[in-house]
Amino acid sequence: MRVLLVDDEALALDRLAALFADIDGAEVVGQATSGDQALALIAALTPDLVILDIQMPGRNGLRTAAEIDLDPRPEIVFVTADEHHAPDAFDLDAADYLLKPVRFDRLRHAVERARRRKALRERAGRVELLEEQVLSLRSTAAEARDEASFWIPERHGQRRVPLDSINWIEAARDYVLLHTDMRSHMLRITMSALEEKLAGSALLRVHRSAFVRPDRVIEVRREHRSTALILADGSQVPVGPSYLAAIEAILHLH
Repeated sequence: MRVLLVDDEALALDRLAALFADIDGAEVVGQATSGDQALALIAALTPDLVILDIQMPGRNGLRTAAEIDLDPRPEIVFVTADEHHAPDAFDLDAADYLLKPVRFDRLRHAVERARRRKALRERAGRVELLEEQVLSLRSTAAEARDEASFWIPERHGQRRVPLDSINWIEAARDYVLLHTDMRSHMLRITMSALEEKLAGSALLRVHRSAFVRPDRVIEVRREHRSTALILADGSQVPVGPSYLAAIEAILHLH
């Protein structure tokens, strides 16, 4: 996957480049420090993925993404220190939204999601149409098993996200991120209210800031007295000490 990095801070670009050096199958083909430069390099390099800082002088990241005139468009992963831009970012069909300082596991997860979306776009023509078809199929099955769902506010209305489509949930300051196969949805809700809503569901709390669907776990990794769950999509979710016994029982660990 050919990647363009865009950030007006040299240190941020250096950090992203260093992180990408450890991500297999990803090649940084260029760097830009402004929206204008980014648009020029996108047209010249046709990258598969653009890691785009939102808060830049002049044309910010949101305006830059909105003005990309390329078919097919590159996947976009926004990076910012302010989570309040998330609704606008997802309105632009971003593959993911990362908060600074960027963690390696979240960046790798975002790249893998962008890779999957690109492959689906190539096969289906429009990722949005395919996503609606996938959600529709899942919703039909989910309604028979579990009526629970989340309504996510969007600029032009609300989107229903069935509980069965969510692989894991993580806290993000005043919000939570609901991670599905195709994208993440940001919802303003407290963890205590979320735990009450998820009571009796297939999602299990594994950390004070995370819930996981156990059937998505493919590995339990223990290092330096800490435990993490590795999910099928590559996400790494830490397990809090007080939740470890319940996890071991549900996963039938010995």
